[in-house]
Amino acid sequence: MIARRWWYVGAAGAGLIAALAWAFAPRPLQVEAAGVTVGRFETAIEEDGKTRLRDQYVVSAPLAGVVGRIVLREGDPVAAGAVVATMRPASAPLLDERARRELQARLGAAQAQARGAAAALERAAVALRGAERDARRAVQLAGAGYVAPSMLEDAQQAALAATKEYDSAAAQRQMAQYDVAQARAALDVRGAPDKAGTASVALHAPIDGQVLRVIQASEAAVAPGAPLLEMGDPRQLEVIAELLTADALLSRPGSEVRIDRWGGPVLRGLVRRIEPAAFTKISALGVEEQRVRVLIDILEPPARADTPGIGYRVNVRILTSRAENVRKVPVSAVFPLPGSAAGDAGGMAVYAVRDGRARLVPVRLGGRNDREAWVLDGLADGAQVVVYPPPEVRDGARISVRAVGRPL
Repeated sequence: MIARRWWYVGAAGAGLIAALAWAFAPRPLQVEAAGVTVGRFETAIEEDGKTRLRDQYVVSAPLAGVVGRIVLREGDPVAAGAVVATMRPASAPLLDERARRELQARLGAAQAQARGAAAALERAAVALRGAERDARRAVQLAGAGYVAPSMLEDAQQAALAATKEYDSAAAQRQMAQYDVAQARAALDVRGAPDKAGTASVALHAPIDGQVLRVIQASEAAVAPGAPLLEMGDPRQLEVIAELLTADALLSRPGSEVRIDRWGGPVLRGLVRRIEPAAFTKISALGVEEQRVRVLIDILEPPARADTPGIGYRVNVRILTSRAENVRKVPVSAVFPLPGSAAGDAGGMAVYAVRDGRARLVPVRLGGRNDREAWVLDGLADGAQVVVYPPPEVRDGARISVRAVGRPL
């Protein structure tokens, strides 16, 4: 009986020891893993951009006047040479009492000058008749031999001079009449002129395109050069992006660009030009940055309904390098090799999953982007690596893969 009791006690103690050993035994770490894939590797510069028209036109008033109501609206198609607006002369300005008195005084002065010019013309006419009579008399006397030839010549010259004086007086009288008419016209304020009988000027569209913005839709008096509406061709759309100068050095004219995050499908583009002059821009964190504008052409845009409009915000990815059929791992699996020098590009490593344990494997990278890392050597095709390795993972540590990431 006593022996059996000790046997039960021994069995219970052994079970307790086994339970404690199992409870405090180290367990495998739960990690996520991803496989090594083979495919295309690309590096790109990613930045926000904005769409705009390559060429934009502003139709403005060529002279001062009244522009008629513009019936076109934003988005209306317009053919080159079509009339987009009409202008007519503006009404005469309203006169206050002081201006009216000044104009009345000017009219009185003009009328007085006209009366003086009329009197001068009559005086010149009397002198002309006398000179012509003296000239005819001198001709008769010279024919009879009673007047010397020199006297005849003087009489004829006097008649000619009187004729010129008469012509000058007639011209002065006509000028005085014009001054009177001008002074009367300045006083004649009748409000708006008759639209039907007033000559108008037509303004024509410079290109085939669409109306982008109507600046002056209602009828109004405008000054010379006042903008009336803006036009452009939506088919000539481009993207402008402001890159850091260090990133702009990596892009070249002709570089392939992917345009996305605008609400539609991914568009293809090419870098057309990098402006030569940079400018200073303050970032959201208050840091001064040197940036340069890059102009991108959109290639083969999709259907009209799937094309971004003018001024849309987009995301551009300018490809700087590309490699085909290379080994890739998620960039989250790569970390600096412990003990490597700071800044050593080749001192990188990953944790490979082998026989339920994490093995520290040094790797040499050919490049990396925001999603993938290009592995030159150190890993074989199909191997699995730990992504986002926790701090507890060490070389040789037991691990358990709870999820396998999808290939990128």
